[in-house]
Amino acid sequence: MADVGVDKIIESPEVLQAQGNALDGSLEAGREEEEEEAEIARVERVYRKIDRRIIPAFWILYFLCSAIRSNVGLAQTMNKEAGHSLQQVLNLTAKQTSTALALFYVSYVLFDFPSNLVMTRLSPRVWMSRIVIAVGIIGCCFAAVKAAWSLLLLRFLLGVVIAGMWPGMAYYLTLFYPPSRTGKRIGQYFTAAQVSAAVVGLVSAGFQKMDGLGGLVGFQWMFLLYGLCAVVLGFGLLWWLPDRPLPPGEERVPSGIMKWLPATPPVLKGEDAEIHYRDLTRVYHARPWNLKDLAMVLIDWRLWPLTLMYFGVVGVGIGTQLYGTVIISGIDASFSGVTLSLLFAPIWVMDLIAILLVTPISDRFHHYRAFFFSAAVCIQIAGLLTTTFAPVSRPWARYGGLLMVGFGLGPTVPICMTWTNEIFQRRHGEVGVATASALVSGLGNLGSIMTTYALYTGWPEDAKTGPHQYRKSNLTMIGILCLSILSSFVMTLLLKFVGNKPSGKVISSGNSATEEFQDGAARREQKQRGFKKMWWSK
Repeated sequence: MADVGVDKIIESPEVLQAQGNALDGSLEAGREEEEEEAEIARVERVYRKIDRRIIPAFWILYFLCSAIRSNVGLAQTMNKEAGHSLQQVLNLTAKQTSTALALFYVSYVLFDFPSNLVMTRLSPRVWMSRIVIAVGIIGCCFAAVKAAWSLLLLRFLLGVVIAGMWPGMAYYLTLFYPPSRTGKRIGQYFTAAQVSAAVVGLVSAGFQKMDGLGGLVGFQWMFLLYGLCAVVLGFGLLWWLPDRPLPPGEERVPSGIMKWLPATPPVLKGEDAEIHYRDLTRVYHARPWNLKDLAMVLIDWRLWPLTLMYFGVVGVGIGTQLYGTVIISGIDASFSGVTLSLLFAPIWVMDLIAILLVTPISDRFHHYRAFFFSAAVCIQIAGLLTTTFAPVSRPWARYGGLLMVGFGLGPTVPICMTWTNEIFQRRHGEVGVATASALVSGLGNLGSIMTTYALYTGWPEDAKTGPHQYRKSNLTMIGILCLSILSSFVMTLLLKFVGNKPSGKVISSGNSATEEFQDGAARREQKQRGFKKMWWSK
């Protein structure tokens, strides 16, 4: 028995060598993991620095542009008791109002795509500043409207000058962040639209108190002041927003009109610039694109499911934004203009809360974009059903349905745009991001044309007060939301079976597809972060 025990204790040299190798391998793996965690921590610090430079500026510009774009919805009910609402001052018919609202999206759809392509050729920060300045000037002009034709013209021009802003912002982010990390950032500045809808609704109550001051009615003061703020901001962005990054050690040489514009400080310097270069090398060495590259993006089938996803959610979002006070007044006709403005704000507070909760999680589980998108759309459908079919004797239950719609709306547009960036940057590179984001946003906004022109004021049945008012419009919005869900599932299945490999142009550009996308960020995007390294695990 003693001999057996000795045999068990004394191992052969081969076994000891194997155990030593295993221990060395374990130590080496541990060191590699520690080095990887340290590198990720440095990368995260760099991205936080970029956040502080870009996200607040984007938030403010989106806030003001959203306010100017959507103020026409609030103007429909401002100072109505005094006969100074937009319809009363301009003697607008219901058809003229819906036409004016829709004209914005007609010009937006037409000019969104070319505007974004121009941005890739010129300085992105200059083009973004141009958009904000032009939006501010048009916004000021709204204070001078005197007839229906002037409103129609200004709405069309507003769509022309603002085209490219939203997809341009999404494209701009991909110059500084990997696509899998843009969802949270898009969500952060997208909250400006929700805060704008809420705050503008509240502040409009104050503008209504200014009615008649200086010979201007309330809604004219609202447009004038917001427009002036946007013009000032646009000139400030010329200095504040960074230009696309250059490889470390390379100097930017201004040419043409850039010689006359203020220089902008680089977003990163020294070691931070080196870290960002290693992590996002593909941005620093973007391939120049031509018409053939553009054609390959345009014929890519992946555009259409994403466009249909966007079509539904943006149509419902804009319909709710522009007709929110109209829908609430249909719930209880006794509400005053100030009360309508105050009840309009919580819808967008719910929207904001959902964005802040969902978009960061969707980035950490970026392989499941369709799930997060569809779950949010289902909440919108439940809210519209509640608003439509809750008893008339329970107006607050119907109003609660609108709060659900607001909550469901929040994450859908940021997730859709982020998924577009992820798919098309890998598939087609920089021109893919610029083209796809513009087309998804532009063509998807046909949903906005439908909800602003055909719904709520377009059907005679919806104009009749009673328990079924706006029922057809609400059910139509539910239908296009179902289309969005179906499109997200179709996209998921097709990507699963067909894949999303880089296009032939990317592969033939001089490097293999593997080499092209194997910077630090691309390696990490192959697996999800999940809930690892969250604040509660530190």
